Amino acid sequence: MAGLYDNSIFFVDINKVGPNPYQPRREFDESKLKDLAESIRQYGILQPLVVTRVEITKEDGLEVNYELIAGERRLRASKIAELTQVPVIIRVGDSQKMKLELAIIENLQREDLNPMERAQAFLQLANEFSLTHAQIGERVGKSREYVSNTMRLLTLPEEMRQAINNKEISEGHARPLLMLSDRKEDQQILFQDILTKKISVRAAERYSRQVAFDRARKVPPGPEMVELEEKLKETLGTRVKIEPKKAGGGCVTIDFFSADDIKNFLELINKNQNSVKEEVKEEIQNEAIENFSI
Repeated sequence: MAGLYDNSIFFVDINKVGPNPYQPRREFDESKLKDLAESIRQYGILQPLVVTRVEITKEDGLEVNYELIAGERRLRASKIAELTQVPVIIRVGDSQKMKLELAIIENLQREDLNPMERAQAFLQLANEFSLTHAQIGERVGKSREYVSNTMRLLTLPEEMRQAINNKEISEGHARPLLMLSDRKEDQQILFQDILTKKISVRAAERYSRQVAFDRARKVPPGPEMVELEEKLKETLGTRVKIEPKKAGGGCVTIDFFSADDIKNFLELINKNQNSVKEEVKEEIQNEAIENFSI
């Protein structure tokens, strides 16, 4: 039977081709699917789909359907183009696990997956086949480190994983976020800055390295300094570090990501100075009124 189908292309009814239950890809760009559909209308499907044959025994005979292994985008676009038949290569003798591996690797090799889908695909390969990260790397032409770092994306909080899925933050931004996995508050601050201030990957990495450096401070701040840090952080809306020295004194470090941040700091300082001046002025005037009354 295998020899019958080897290297042969068949045209089958598009409605008889069902989806692959192991398809790792979850997001499909509708505009790109429409572009592909238009191309298919003009030139046809240039690369056949890969399917397996599924035979179902019924009372009135044998029904033959097909399960997709590779070519999900082409199948979807073909339906948009209203094709009635699609060219396929039929694989036989594959186990369910082999279908999973083929579907995942086909997507990975074509780089059709977004970062979170890729991470989930690697996890599937590891769980379903007990493959090491190095073995996964060999199958998809990547290094062991690449596989390991990609899978670490799955350890991020849900809102951050969703932001990567939605392309609100890049995969590059995920690395400094992962560096702060054991510092949830700092991780959340950085995440919000990436979203709202659109800071660069390099700036995010600097922030994460600074946090790591802070952990190794030789003279830990006392309770009063910690409270002052919190007040400054709330007032300025950014991360503040007070670093005391053994000999006395110390330094205050204020994080910023752009020149606008510094301008905002100065405005806040000027505003507070003016507020203090007004309070002092009002106090002097009140004293003068009291003295005049006496």
